[in-house]
Amino acid sequence: RKIIFEKQWFYLDNAIGHIYGTTFEVTSGGNLQPKQEVEETATETKEAGTDNRNIVDDGKSQKLTHDDIKALKDKGIKGQEIVQQLIENSTTFRDKTEFAQDKYIKKKKKKYEAVITIVKPSTRILSTMYYAREPGKINHLRYDTLAQMLTLGNIHAGNKMIVMETCAGLVLGAVMERMGGYGSIIQMYPGGGPVRAATSCFGFPKPFFDNLHEFPLSKVQSLLSGTFSTETLPADPEENALVEEESNGLSEEKQTSLQETEEEPAAEAPMEINPTEEQDTMDINAEDVEFKENKEKENKENVREKQIKQWERRKKLKEAAALLREKNADGLIVASKFHPTPLLLSLLEFVAPSRPFVVYCQYKEPLLECYTKLRERGGVINLKLSETWLRNYQVLPDRSHPKLTMSGGGGYLLSGITVILEKGKSDSSNSEALKMEEPSSKRCKLQDLPC
Repeated sequence: RKIIFEKQWFYLDNAIGHIYGTTFEVTSGGNLQPKQEVEETATETKEAGTDNRNIVDDGKSQKLTHDDIKALKDKGIKGQEIVQQLIENSTTFRDKTEFAQDKYIKKKKKKYEAVITIVKPSTRILSTMYYAREPGKINHLRYDTLAQMLTLGNIHAGNKMIVMETCAGLVLGAVMERMGGYGSIIQMYPGGGPVRAATSCFGFPKPFFDNLHEFPLSKVQSLLSGTFSTETLPADPEENALVEEESNGLSEEKQTSLQETEEEPAAEAPMEINPTEEQDTMDINAEDVEFKENKEKENKENVREKQIKQWERRKKLKEAAALLREKNADGLIVASKFHPTPLLLSLLEFVAPSRPFVVYCQYKEPLLECYTKLRERGGVINLKLSETWLRNYQVLPDRSHPKLTMSGGGGYLLSGITVILEKGKSDSSNSEALKMEEPSSKRCKLQDLPC
């Protein structure tokens, strides 16, 4: 299929079989051709000005017009030659400083040289791409914040992780990449099904998905209360097949009765019909029967496929529920557009003690509320609410400096570690602590009051 990227269209057929990191040149017709040598700037920039103060951008410095450049492209001239001609026809190029000349050449090469490098997808590349192009789809989760989440969550191979995210599958893919196909992941999802658009971009092999389970958020409370049961699961495929066969038998009986009713009026018809007309009517009847039979076969196959898919989905739901019932998850990652407090309080029940949890939110206020609720509830230690600060730097010879544009904020993280919560001891310790905090005079007054 045709790929459109950065105003350039091409076909990826010729890229199959090459290693990642190969640089291709887009030829006429959108075909990719491997670039043999990485050609450096062939332009001779011997003359250079001392400063750019006297250069005025009035739009008249370039002699080549848009039509001239289009004509050069139509002739099949390569991008490097077009850049060279742009330099030669520029009246202000020689007056620019050496740094400004390099910047000009780099800008024109990006515009006119159709060179593409195919790289292997990774968390760093995909998170950077999503944040630069479609930050709303990943709840404005910046790449350094995602790295902090993976570190604070102590994600490694062999873990049993619970992931609740609405970031188009980016966080799930990052966790899967870090675990390397070892361990199990339970994805909690809202709505009808999980969204894994970004996860599919990683190109994971099939074994990575064998230990990936999914469980709907709508059934978490029923699982915690013990009302979740397997009664709603459908019967085995064999029973479904029997039901289908019975229904098919009924449909076949109906078919025969319909055919009989169609044949009866044909028998009662007058004998004066021509033999050619009789053959035509017979052919039409045969075609109708074949069409009906084919249509019924397709319907039967569709029904059977739907039932098999539904049965497999219910089976996976049952497996995920069994894993959650064990309540021994090694970590919890939450990065969603929903309020984090009810999500975290319910999902922490499935996490084993002495395990980390991380919650991401684009705003600070919901996490502050979550922080206070966890403090009141207990059962967690080392609670931290943090915000990472990121500034990009341009590192080039004699011109390294912070970039003028930087991200305003990358969201907030609430992290902590679970501990065993004993209700009896916690209540008594809380009452003793309150007594110790109250002054002696107030305690005496309370004791003297009649009940």
